[in-house]
Amino acid sequence: MRILILSKALVNGVYQRKLEELARLPDVELLAVVPPAWIESRVGVLQLERRFVEGYQLVVEPMWFNGHHHIHVYPGLAKHVARFRPDILHIDEEPYNLVTAHAALVGKRYGAQILFFTWQNLYRRYPPPFSWFERLNYRLASAAVAGNHEAAEVLRRKGYRGPLAVIPQFGVDPDIFRPLSVPRPEIPTIGFVGRLVPEKGADLVIRALARLPGRVQLEIVGEGVERTRLELLASELGVRDRVIFRGGVPPALMPEALNRFDLLVVPSRTRRNWKEQFGRVIIEAMSCGVPVVGSSSGEIPHVIGDPALVFPEDDVDALVRLLNDLLSDPERLRQLGEAGRRRVLTHYTQRRIAEQYYAVYQSMLAARRFGSPVTERS
Repeated sequence: MRILILSKALVNGVYQRKLEELARLPDVELLAVVPPAWIESRVGVLQLERRFVEGYQLVVEPMWFNGHHHIHVYPGLAKHVARFRPDILHIDEEPYNLVTAHAALVGKRYGAQILFFTWQNLYRRYPPPFSWFERLNYRLASAAVAGNHEAAEVLRRKGYRGPLAVIPQFGVDPDIFRPLSVPRPEIPTIGFVGRLVPEKGADLVIRALARLPGRVQLEIVGEGVERTRLELLASELGVRDRVIFRGGVPPALMPEALNRFDLLVVPSRTRRNWKEQFGRVIIEAMSCGVPVVGSSSGEIPHVIGDPALVFPEDDVDALVRLLNDLLSDPERLRQLGEAGRRRVLTHYTQRRIAEQYYAVYQSMLAARRFGSPVTERS
């Protein structure tokens, strides 16, 4: 099968590992089209890395309106589709974006089957022209992939009736994110990794820390507009000496940072315009053998996979009880860390994610040959 993947996310070299794994599967000929860089408002310019590029073709195509999620487009895409003639054009973009509609029309012109991807787990009605793009892509797509269960529900509610699978966009590399022998703090350490904004809930962990008995500390990895307020909160609660603000950590050092924690808390809280779509740090920590406690926001319970490790959003009392139980039982923490690592190896490695996409591609091609429906997967 000839697969063309169009994805700005692949400027991140770590994510390219999924493509290497996909290219190793039987009868796959793979071409990835990526921009030379992507401008992300919260981060800056993300230049293309070439990190895992064996076994497939990676070509660079400039885009117009770089940095604009909804209206960017690759004006030269047609030449790559015409040359490669893919059986499947996998568009790693939301269905309401211009780039998806443009790519789908180009792919259809050359006989490709169309697959789009969505993370959007909030039900929203978009004005024209984005609503037009959405309806067009629903009609042109042979299949769709949602990155989380609620995004799949949103697609159905908005009228998409085609084959639909629930698969994360990317997995984790268990050779990079693995248990490491690193210097550990002398006292139990809770970790938080994420943007310091209200919806990520770092304040909840500080409030919980102030109510935990014994000597426990919190390491906060990340930057954001809430940092000063969080420092003041820790001072007001009398735990400023036990809250370490590490700032941002380069991606290459994240495995080491995660391995310092006895456990990680992902305390996200849903807002009117935001809900946790996946929580990539969850699978990174579990791959390192670090137990993860998370709130009930969005996809977090599905990713963690153990209801006993999930607490209701914004419920500090429940978080305190959960942390106290876990930190007082080192053996259970060890077992949970091992179980989390096994869960990642079973469901969330780049290889396993690639295999799940491969199964969708196979179903799409079988449906075209035999007129049968694509099998839905979750």
